[in-house]
This record gives sequence, C-alpha cells and structure tokens, in this order.
Amino acid sequence: MADKKTALVISAHAADFVWRCGGAIALHQELGYEVTVACLSFGERGESAKLWKQDGMTLDTVKKVRQEEAQAAADALGVNDIRFLDLGDYPLRLDRDAQDQMVDIIREVQPEWMMSHSKWDPYNTDHMNTTQFALECRMIAQAWGHNPGQKVLGAPQMYLFEPHQTEQMAWKPNVFLDITSVWEKKRAAIECMQGQEHLWDFYTNVAENRGNHFRRNSGGMAGGRKAEYAEGFEMIFPQTVDELA
Repeated sequence: MADKKTALVISAHAADFVWRCGGAIALHQELGYEVTVACLSFGERGESAKLWKQDGMTLDTVKKVRQEEAQAAADALGVNDIRFLDLGDYPLRLDRDAQDQMVDIIREVQPEWMMSHSKWDPYNTDHMNTTQFALECRMIAQAWGHNPGQKVLGAPQMYLFEPHQTEQMAWKPNVFLDITSVWEKKRAAIECMQGQEHLWDFYTNVAENRGNHFRRNSGGMAGGRKAEYAEGFEMIFPQTVDELA
C-alpha cells in the first residue's frame, strides 16, 4: 500500500463505520485512496436485538449475519479492505494482544488519516474505549522501539466521527465533509444493515443536517457552496499549514 494514499477506520462494532463515516469512505475510495476498515467486534450482543428476538437464535448465527451485512455494506461503499477482529462486545475487551494486532495493522496500512469514535460515550462504553485504544495504538505505532524493523508510523490526523446522541457526547465537529456525490452509495450501505433498520432514516436526517452546516460554514448568506449531504468530524491533532484560508 506504500505507493498509494491509504486511510484506516477503526470501528467498535460491525455497523458503526456505515452510519458514521460511510460517506467519507466512499468519497476517498473514489479519490483513489485505499481505505481499510477494522471492525473490532460484530456487535453481536449489544447491537443485534432484531436477530435475538428470533426463536432459536445462536451467537454464531448472529455473528455470521452481522459479518455478511457489514461485508455487503463495505462492498457498497467500495471499501478496499475490511477486517473482522472478533474481539467480542458488551463489553469490548481490548487487551495487549488486541493492541499488538492493531499496531501491526496500522503499520501495515500506513494511513494518511485515521477515524474512530467520540472520546466520550456514556451510553456505549465500547465506543469510547475504542477511541482510547485507537489513540494508544497510534502512539505505539510511532515508537521506534516497538517491533524494531517494522516501518514506523508518521503522524496521521485522527478524526472522530459523529456519535449517536451527539449532544451528550462532548463531541464538537470542526470539519464538515460534503458527501453529496456519494450519498447513494452510503444509503445503499445503510440499507445493508437489516438488523438495525430503525437507524436508516435517522442517519439520513443527520447527513441532511450536516449538509446544512456545510452550506452555512462554506459561505453562509454570502453564498455558501451547495451540499445536500455531509458528515461532521472532530480533529484531535493540530493541522500544519503553509497558508491560512
């Protein structure tokens, strides 16, 4: 992957990347990036209620269905590479072995940018624990003394994508990305997640609202750029620039 631009999304559960950054994934794939999605769990216990309500359901069947849905969504978005780490959920236990595995992935991918969840989520601690895990793994991947001989990581930006109950999460977007050109791909991916159909229109509405914020912040009443759909992100690290816009 070294000769191409790459990106890495670290998703706590198998559907999170679809709702929260599916547009960013599809857009950057079209721009020539190779986007890798790492799903730490299938969300088999905590995010699969529709499946568990069926008689005779088993954990293995839930995992299989969730993986199939996530793979179909990834295909709809044009994801270059999706990996299922199967670390369990509710709670998601992220031990040293998981950390070593993720550091290896980060160093292999060498992402231009990374994405994960908000830093605070009292409704779903799997999410915020994933972001702490992602930041720690990014740090380790930069360390020359960790597995000497591997290519160390540079300093990719970490973007935090929008949580479900935004107002409760201390998440403040400072980047809005126009995803209008790839919206149909994102909506198709959303509809692959049959187990969480109740979220389809919710995240359509979020994208429409962020489109409004994009228009406002790109010029507002003075003539903002048209954007029907957008995604919001919070950057963790400062940007380095040669000119202020």
